[in-house]
Amino acid sequence: MDYKINDIEKTFDGAITENLGNNEYVIKINNMEHQIKILKMDSRGIEFILDQKYHRAKYLENSINEMNLIIDNLPLTLNMHTRLDEIVFKNSGSKGSSDTQLTLKSQIPGKIVSIAVQEGDSVKQGDLVCTIESMKMQVAVKSHKTGSIKSIKIKIGGTVAKNDIVAEIE
Repeated sequence: MDYKINDIEKTFDGAITENLGNNEYVIKINNMEHQIKILKMDSRGIEFILDQKYHRAKYLENSINEMNLIIDNLPLTLNMHTRLDEIVFKNSGSKGSSDTQLTLKSQIPGKIVSIAVQEGDSVKQGDLVCTIESMKMQVAVKSHKTGSIKSIKIKIGGTVAKNDIVAEIE
């Protein structure tokens, strides 16, 4: 999976490559292998030994694909899905030309946490229409074309399934 740390231009790829048992793993970060042992993990944080050095991370909050942490007393924001908004935007709506397509559809199931537009509003391609929360992450749903909002088919607090119509844009 691709990760990005705020204020650092590069992204990095991280994966667990081997389970050694007894809470010990081999992980690969940007093609370099490291050994990690999980000492303690709960909803507040994790204590671990990485390459024979002790570390402690405290979870602060998760939102819009980001996790705010304090690792060894240093605050850190980690973007866990650097391309998720781009993927959702690319796949919003049905197949066909985005210039003629009227409906904007949800590509994920979830709960509507905010709506950024009203009926009659003008939008440009890529403008935020609403935010959906799915699996404790918030995902922006953006307009697939430039036009005006003909109708909004969702309500704050309501839920959508994959491919449900979010709005009609003409």
